[in-house]
Amino acid sequence: MSGKPVLRRRRPGQLAVVALLLLALAWALGTLITNEGFDWPVVGRYLFDTRILAGLLVTIQLTVIAEVIGVVGGLLLAVMRMSDSRVISGVAGGYIWFFRGTPLLVQLLFWGFAAAIFPEVGFGVPFGGPMFVSWDTNQVISLMTAAILGLGLNEAAYTAEVVRAGLLSVPKGQTEASRAMGFSGLATLRHVVVPQAMKVIIPPIGNNVNAMLKTTSLVVVIGVGDVLYNAQQIYAKNLEQIPLLIVASIWYLVLTTLVGLGQSRLERRFSRDAVPLTVREGR
Repeated sequence: MSGKPVLRRRRPGQLAVVALLLLALAWALGTLITNEGFDWPVVGRYLFDTRILAGLLVTIQLTVIAEVIGVVGGLLLAVMRMSDSRVISGVAGGYIWFFRGTPLLVQLLFWGFAAAIFPEVGFGVPFGGPMFVSWDTNQVISLMTAAILGLGLNEAAYTAEVVRAGLLSVPKGQTEASRAMGFSGLATLRHVVVPQAMKVIIPPIGNNVNAMLKTTSLVVVIGVGDVLYNAQQIYAKNLEQIPLLIVASIWYLVLTTLVGLGQSRLERRFSRDAVPLTVREGR
């Protein structure tokens, strides 16, 4: 073989696209720096404001709790959806149909105004009978609770379809082999099916968490003090709308970036650990 260097083929169209992208990037950076409307000193002043950080904590709490409800509920719904019983499968299917078919914003408003439908909640005789123990709905379902219920129950419907797709992606032979080895149905699901399904489940679940961080901003409609709500409260007084919205956006970017890094690590881990049962037997 000769030692001549490999000559790369020139692509004028590609060079033109690169040049246009660099020009667009330079224009965007110049605008961010020179446009006084962004008011970066105000952004810096409020970036670590205690009210913003308090709202950020609420945003994180909403995301974590809602996602836990969504994942646990989604796993349960997915298993119910795959049940041989038409009643169990139908109930799960109806839940998914309803919560995926109605806007999340409407669901949040319903939970926020639940007291208008049910002034009291408690235990008693159903269908209009007397109540043995009851509580004021507004005390039981606070604004924070309403936000968690709205986000979590909606997330469960979407997670259920993600989990079901992951479970169906595992070959039936894996289940049959584990049952032949004496595994129970629950043990098969826990030790064989779920670990292999995680390769399919993790990417969309990670995307759901990413989306949930931003979706929590909808709770402003029922007055929950998340990072966006607190930013709105601040600029309602100082009229610095754009800088405060930039502050909220920066924190959303930070959180979603961290979620993306965590998702990448989980994907690598489960891709390495999820080895089919037949391969493990051969070791």
